[in-house]
Amino acid sequence: MGVVETIALTMGIGWASGINLYATICMLGLLGTTGHLALPPDLVILQDPMVIFAAGAMYVVEFFADKIPGFDTGWDVVHTFIRIPAGAILAAGAIGDLAPGAELAAALAGGTLAAGAHATKAGTRAIINASPEPITNWTASILEDVAVIGGLWTAIQNPVLFLFALTAFFAFAIWLLPKIWRGLQRIFRYLKRKLGGEAELPEDAAAD
Repeated sequence: MGVVETIALTMGIGWASGINLYATICMLGLLGTTGHLALPPDLVILQDPMVIFAAGAMYVVEFFADKIPGFDTGWDVVHTFIRIPAGAILAAGAIGDLAPGAELAAALAGGTLAAGAHATKAGTRAIINASPEPITNWTASILEDVAVIGGLWTAIQNPVLFLFALTAFFAFAIWLLPKIWRGLQRIFRYLKRKLGGEAELPEDAAAD
């Protein structure tokens, strides 16, 4: 792989891991096994049938867990300690046989991208869960899965396009995250008032 292809794959793996780690591992393993992607030496382990099976099984679990309002937020909290370090490790492996400094830089970039993607996903879901209907939650979950699969495929097939799309994603995330934080603060204040037996917030105050 050339420099651009390697950068796109490294950044794509970090970003995708922050949204759905298990789909990322399963997809990379299947692409490597079927010959659609020559995995770097440090990632060849993903082609192991046991790894693919384990990632696939966990993806199925997450597919359903991710569609239960409230439970999905707890799932995201737990996976804060899984997705981010895994994204850093996978990104470092994707850099190939380069200098240790390049691997460390890839790990830092991959961990940062995974953290940003994870924060955007988890925060958005927490806001969505304030709505009583489940349709929005299911739609968001399915769109996330499609984004991971489509994003990784684009990173492999059209690295330049992917890098532009990734830049746009994080520009949007930088704009969105402060709004998510303010929305979460409103929800926490509302819950505190409810649990404290105080009057409910007016609808216009609770709205984002």
